Amino acid sequence: MRVLGVDPGLTRCGVGVVDGVAGRRLTMVGVGVVRTPADAETGHRLLAIEQGIEQWLDEHRPEFVAVERVFSQHNVRTVMGTAQASAVAVLCAARRGLPVALHTPSEVKAAVTGSGRADKAQVTAMVTRLLRLAAPPRPADAADALALAICHIWRAPAVHRLQQAHARARSARPAAPGAHIPAAPAVRRPAGEPPAPASSPRKAP
Repeated sequence: MRVLGVDPGLTRCGVGVVDGVAGRRLTMVGVGVVRTPADAETGHRLLAIEQGIEQWLDEHRPEFVAVERVFSQHNVRTVMGTAQASAVAVLCAARRGLPVALHTPSEVKAAVTGSGRADKAQVTAMVTRLLRLAAPPRPADAADALALAICHIWRAPAVHRLQQAHARARSARPAAPGAHIPAAPAVRRPAGEPPAPASSPRKAP
């Protein structure tokens, strides 16, 4: 499984590609950051992020794209830029028909370090160890992108089993009451018994 992890950001958008399957050794294929100038117009910055992600998709041909799910923060301006960059990553993947997974920061931290409250230094240290890198990825956005890819590789089997369980539960769910009322069975008369006489219509007085 090859996964492109995207840590969305308007100024620095981290990207990292990891190969591997759950339970086996993982390999880093590439890591980097797509940067945009802070003084550029938002539209031009988003276009630069799109072009950068497209280059990574062209070069590494991932099977999945994992993007950090954006949460509200105190700085509304920052979270808006992050959400816009996230949407660009999802768009690039959808254009190629690639499945996209959104993982929360706590899910990524828990998957990589074992604690959903780990700090960035702990995440970077574990990413360096898990991928057997000679040096920690810099900046932190790049390490976070690799952590997203690792998280998806490790969580994908469990998520797939959960989806299958939900599908089986839906298919086995009984019909709602009153959805189908079977017809009343026909009354069988004993052999030789004459049929009941038909009642004559009643006349109005």
